[in-house]
Amino acid sequence: MKVFILGLGLVLSFCLRGHAQPFQLPTANHALFEPGGEERFFVGTSGKGWVTGTFGPVRSDGWQMHEGIDIRSIQRDRRGESTDPILATADGTVVYISARPALSNYGKYIVIRHQINGIDIYSLYAHLSEIVSGLAVGQAVKAGQQIAIMGRTSNTHERISKDRAHVHFELNLFYNERFSSWFKKESSEKNDHGDWNGQNLAGLDPRLILIEEQTPGFNLAAWIQNRPELCRVFIRKANLSWARHYPALVVDNPVARQQGVAGYEVSLDGNGVPFRLVPRAASEAKGNSKYQLIVVNETEYGQNHARRLVVHKGSRWYLGAKCIHLLDLLSW
Repeated sequence: MKVFILGLGLVLSFCLRGHAQPFQLPTANHALFEPGGEERFFVGTSGKGWVTGTFGPVRSDGWQMHEGIDIRSIQRDRRGESTDPILATADGTVVYISARPALSNYGKYIVIRHQINGIDIYSLYAHLSEIVSGLAVGQAVKAGQQIAIMGRTSNTHERISKDRAHVHFELNLFYNERFSSWFKKESSEKNDHGDWNGQNLAGLDPRLILIEEQTPGFNLAAWIQNRPELCRVFIRKANLSWARHYPALVVDNPVARQQGVAGYEVSLDGNGVPFRLVPRAASEAKGNSKYQLIVVNETEYGQNHARRLVVHKGSRWYLGAKCIHLLDLLSW
């Protein structure tokens, strides 16, 4: 184990068998890696257990998705306010800073782009009390570099209490670089954050990644491609933004390569992350629908249905309104 002293806190860089890990925890709270340490690591919602601070369909009896993990404060000042340094999870570039807490339920938040195993992945740090002076969009940061101080900022009606001060930490993929124009067409709401609106970020489970990356040979692209499949959908569009942005997630298909691409067969996980794409030629596509539901994993749906991406009526499955909304964004 190597210990680096950075600013106000200690950053632990875990190295198993010489294996360099892509990500590190964004605070000095490392109870995640300790047996039985979950309660000291995760902050649950008011009156609920620590599980509600984890990633996934963990709220509202499994019907509300939480797209990050809420990491508990371990450093406080004399007033009881959190003072934990927030650290960049990996080398990367700052792409967005929101310093006005009234504009988002994230409060003050930062987004950083990283390139890992051919994948653009975006870390997000929310509910910050302060952002490091001088931190700017376009600035390169190193893993473990302090970028902020933990806090409890938000624009929600119910304020985050002192005892629940935490950093909401996400690892995301990016839906569409034309999100702003799509949102303007689809919604009458004001978009204060452009392409860095939370709706344009597809969350992966940071807890799983942080744990599984300790396995020698861990590869982020391969890990994403092996997500549990909730459903598979055909999108009849040859020029798909996601395929250009994430070529590492596209599976080669000799037929489409020879005949040309008419659309993509897309595997979605329970959070709506398109984790595997297979280009299809016109000769392989069935019907003329813009979107076609190919298959549903009923076992996965039973465990992860918070997004309501598919709906069951009678003996058949159909694309849910939220899935169609997502597919519209992907194909915009």
